[in-house]
Parts: sequence; structure tokens; C-alpha cells
Amino acid sequence: MQVVKRNGSTVDFDPSKIRVAIEKANNEVPQSQRAKKDEIKQILTYIEGLGKNRLLVEDIQDIIEEKLMEFGHYELAKKYIIYRYNRMLVRKSNTTDLAIKELIDGENEYWNTENSNKNARVVTTQRDYIAGITSTDITRRFLLTEDIVKAHDEGIIHFHDADYFAQNALHNCDLINLEDMLQNGTNINGVMIEKPHRFLTAMTIATQLITAVSSSQYGGATITLTHLAPFVRDSYNYYLKRYSSRDLTKEQVERFAKEDLKKEITDGVQTFQYQINSMTTTNGQAPFLSVCMYLGETEEYKEELAMVIEEVLKQRMQGMKNEKGVYITPAFPKLLYILEEDNIHENSKYYYLTKLAAQCSAKRMVPDYISEKVMKQLKIDQNGNGQCYPCMGCRSFLTPYVDKNGKPKYYGRFNQGVVTINLVDVALSSDKDMDMFWKIFDERLELCHRALQIRHKRLSTCISDVAPILWQHGALARLKKGESIHDLLHNGYSTISLGYAGLYECVKFMTGVSHTDEKVGKPFGLAVMQRMNDKCKEWKEAEKIDYSVYGTPIESTTYKFAKALKKRFGTVEGITDRNYITNSYHVPVFEEIDAFSKLKLESDFQKLSPGGAVSYIEAPNLTNNIDAVLEVIKFIYDNIMYAEINTKSDYCQVCGFDGEMQIDENMEWYCPNCGNRDHDKLNVARRTCGYIGTNFWNKGRTQEIKDRVLHLDNKDA
Repeated sequence: MQVVKRNGSTVDFDPSKIRVAIEKANNEVPQSQRAKKDEIKQILTYIEGLGKNRLLVEDIQDIIEEKLMEFGHYELAKKYIIYRYNRMLVRKSNTTDLAIKELIDGENEYWNTENSNKNARVVTTQRDYIAGITSTDITRRFLLTEDIVKAHDEGIIHFHDADYFAQNALHNCDLINLEDMLQNGTNINGVMIEKPHRFLTAMTIATQLITAVSSSQYGGATITLTHLAPFVRDSYNYYLKRYSSRDLTKEQVERFAKEDLKKEITDGVQTFQYQINSMTTTNGQAPFLSVCMYLGETEEYKEELAMVIEEVLKQRMQGMKNEKGVYITPAFPKLLYILEEDNIHENSKYYYLTKLAAQCSAKRMVPDYISEKVMKQLKIDQNGNGQCYPCMGCRSFLTPYVDKNGKPKYYGRFNQGVVTINLVDVALSSDKDMDMFWKIFDERLELCHRALQIRHKRLSTCISDVAPILWQHGALARLKKGESIHDLLHNGYSTISLGYAGLYECVKFMTGVSHTDEKVGKPFGLAVMQRMNDKCKEWKEAEKIDYSVYGTPIESTTYKFAKALKKRFGTVEGITDRNYITNSYHVPVFEEIDAFSKLKLESDFQKLSPGGAVSYIEAPNLTNNIDAVLEVIKFIYDNIMYAEINTKSDYCQVCGFDGEMQIDENMEWYCPNCGNRDHDKLNVARRTCGYIGTNFWNKGRTQEIKDRVLHLDNKDA
């Protein structure tokens, strides 16, 4: 017989648990009132004799109370009822103990695989997760309404980052205003940081600022190298001055100054890369950082910026050494390379940087590519001008904005948070009835809206004092002490995201075809995307809050959603028969399609995901076929705003194999050369929802990685 527990899970009937519970109650009453062993046996025999395949735990407890009273043990029954009630209070008042114990013991599957860039065994990560478990408990019991918690638990929606929501001061992601902090000075932990006068110093300070900012939020952050370029000139002028004081010719002075500057740029970039990957934030990981490389952001310092970009690409292509001293692919920082007229054509002045970027992508999976041309067509500000700017962290994009002086502003802005709708559940709940689909869809969108309002309202109570580095010292604002951040949450300064997942499965179930089908599937998929945009526009106009549609990077949630769908609807062929659902609008990983067709098709959906989304293609080892990479890059420039190229970059520490690690039928990783399966001795890097993961994944994401097909062959493009 199976017993259904309160959380819905089932276990085998265990008579010893009933004996223990009754004996605990026995100890609370006089000897004459205690249940005898044969009476306890009769109760057990009665329960087993019911012939039920499944019984609710509450029904079993009701039977025990009734039988104790039949035996005349009224006082004992009362004690048992009190014992039962107290157990209920314990369950309701503290749901964290077991989760924390499992985390510390390394037995909690969710926390072990929650983030592919966090190692749940190290104390810094465990400390973050213990706080996260506590925060999630508080969020569920006190901060969210019961219907939102229920919808989250059932995989109908996902309320992101509940493990940080207990604190009202934490936002999601942002574009750090490094220019303001470096040029005007800033403050870290009460220590004044004045404007640096050398590039190397600026790079060192930048890493400290990035770590401090990342510790005051929970999402990704982006900086631009443009803000560091002026300090290259400062260093050059420093060397010119130093050599000019010696008995040297002008040519010698300039040559020596350039040599010293080149060395300083190399050292500065190396310092930056080492510190970003070795520092640990309060989130228990290296800063979740993206670095923008956009020549079009400056005219005055374009030459200096090009020098820094070149060095960043060269060092990233080299990689970083693992514990065996072998160069491998680091996860961070994520690199964002802006494609523009100055670097996209063979005769462009900075085409050499694009060739270098292509080589780096082939070997290390970065940079990602943003098309200035396409982005300026899509991101039109209030002045009617197209704008180009980087995403915040992984893929979240701000909406166009001009300040009170009519000037475009992006650095210093941020995202308030995300709630994601499970589009697959909407489709399955409608049972292919189109009218019912749109009705349920609107209801679920309103549920997400209310959850987002809770996010917004909680953050709106925050004052600048809670994170001075953000709100008082320039990262995001220069507010006064005690000043509210309320105004920064309205009128477009920041965004808040309506996430979505599983468009492919939604379209497939409702129409019978993929959204790659031009006649039926694609129009329906675009209509679904448009409905979300229409709702965001409606909410924005009513509340002056920038709601924006966002293609969520559901790293671990893809597995959670898949399990929830299977539980609610059973196995539906082609829809719920995998351990994952498809990210955002992507063509499913198993569908055969060439790289150019995929990017072209997905560009139409990316337009309707203004709050952020990234497309990708899967490619084999292209280190010996850079021409093919360049053809893809040029296609991105002309056709899609934001895309990336996924290659493989693995290493086995046992045998030294440098190639692609494999996944077996049990979703376990192994070296194809020596069979090594020890995660501690395998360096595996895979693109995970837009960023690179290096600490392995849950079963659902692992199956998704295993199912990926190539979109580009290794022949001449």
C-alpha cells in the first residue's frame, strides 16, 4: 500500500511510524489510559485490511483517532490530536531545516545543480544557498499570495529568485555606470576611491567596483570597455612625460612610450581577467559579468578602445589555466562584440578585430555578437533615433530611454526582476480549444502581472542607504542618504520582465506543427508573442512601469517545468516526453535546420522579445575554419540583433584528452578517450541559456545538451 504525503509524494506504508506516534502520545498520559500493544496491532491490522492501494496520510491519522476512542482511550486520543496539530504547526512554521541539512550534506539535487557556475560544496556558495533557502521560505509564507505560490509550485509560472526576495533591497541586473564612478570618484565600504590616472590602476579598481556591485544584487551586470579607454591615453601621456625628461629623440620617446603602454595594456587586461575569475561575491560565485566591446560608443578614444579590445580577445582566446596547468575556457566574463560598419567588412578599418573575435568564438565560445544595424532598427527612442547598447548580464535588454535633457541613457539603469509564464501549460490546459487557449492565456498573464506587481512594490520600499555603491556612489545613481529609489522604478528608467518559456511546445500542441512552419506554426507563435507584448503595453500605460517581454534563460527551471507538466498532464508525445522544455522562442534543439535559416526565422521572434533574448547556432570545432565563422558573423550583422555561436571546449584531467566530452543514456558525462566520469577531473564548458556553464547541470538541462543537433557543418561556407 502507498501513502500519499502532504506534499503529493508517495511512500510505502510503514507500520513502525504509527507505533512511534502512538507511543509518544502514550508517554503523555497515565498508565491506565495508554494503548496496549495488541490494540496498536489491531489498528495496524485494520488499516492494512482496508485493501486500499493508496491512502492519504490525513486519512490514516483520522482512523487512528477513531480507533483510540473506540478502545475508550479518550485522553490518549486527545494527546494524539494535539501531537498531530503540533506537527502541523512545525511544518507550517519552519520548512527550511531539512533543505538546509540536505544542502550541507550534499544530498539536495536542486541546490547541487541550481546554477552551473556555482559549486554547492564550497562554503561560500553554501552560505549563499542557506540564506536562499531561508529567503524562499519567508517569501512563500509571508510575501506572496497563496495562488501565486500554488501556481509556482505547479509549474504554471515561475517566480524567479525567491531565494533573494526576502530582502527588499535586491534587484536583478544592470548596466554599471563605470564612467561615472571612475571619472568622478566613488566609495567602497566607506573608503573613498578617487579618479585613477593610469590604465592599470583603472582596471584594478574596476574589478573591485564590479565585485561590490555584484554583491549588492542577484543578477548579471555589464560594463563597457569604452569607459576604460580614456585611461589608456592617460598612461600613454604618463610615459611620454617620463621619457621626455631624458636625453632622447622625439621618435625614441614615442617608441618607448608605446612599448610601455602595450605592456601596461597586457598587464591591465590580465589583472582584470584574473581578478574577475578569482573574486567571490556574496552570491557565492565570481561576478556574473558581461563586457561590451563597442567602437561606436566613442570617437575621441576609438584608437585606445581598439587596443584594449584586441588584448581582451587575445587573452580570452588563450583561456585560463586549470589546476593541471592546462588552458581551458573560463565562464566569465561574457564578451559582447558589437558589429558595425567600422568592423564588419573586409575593407573596414577594424575588420582585424572581427577576425580576431571569430577566432576567439571558434575556440572559447565568446564573444557574442550584437548587430548595431539591426538594433538601431528595433530600439527607437523618444527622439526617433535608433540606439545600440549592450544587454545586462546574459540577455536582458533595457528599453530605449532619454533623460530629462533629451539625451539617451543606458549605463546606470537596471531590471527589477522576472516572473515567467509556462506557455506549454497554457496550451495543454486548453486541450487544443483555441478560444479556451486565449482565455487561459490571459488569466495566466494576469497572474504573472500580479506577481510582478508584488516584485515592484517590494523594491519600491528601498532607500539608497541599503546599497550605497549602487544608489549613492554612482553605479546606478547619485541619490542622497535616506532618499527613496522609487522614481528610478518608473517612467522607463528601469524595466521589469514578463518571461516566457516553451513557445515551441505550445505551438506544436495547438497546431500540430513547429513554429518553423511558415503557414500555420509561425503565425500562431507570433500571435502568442504579440499578445504578451500587448499586455505589457497595457500594464505600462496604466502604471508607468516598463513591463517588457523577456525570453527567460531557464537553466534549472526547464527541468522543473518539464516535471510539472508530466505530473499534471501525463506523457504527451512530443510535448512532455522529455526532461526539459524549449527555451523562449528557440527552434527546439533536436529539430534539423541550417544555421542561416534558424537565425533568420528566430529574428522575427526576437523582435517581439524586447526585454531580452539571444539566438544561437550549434557548431562543430571551427578553429580551422574561421571563414565559416566570419560568414555567420556577417549574416548576424544583416539579419538579427543578438546571437552567439556554440562550440565545444572540454578537457579530461585524467588522460589529457582535449575535445568534446560525451553524455551517456543515463545523462552522465564521460571522457570518450579514457572513460573518466569523475566531475572533479573533467573540465566541461557548455553554453547554458546564453552564458557558459562549467559546473555541470541537472538531468533536464543535460538531456537538452545531449539532444542538440549541429546547425553548421565544418565545410567551407
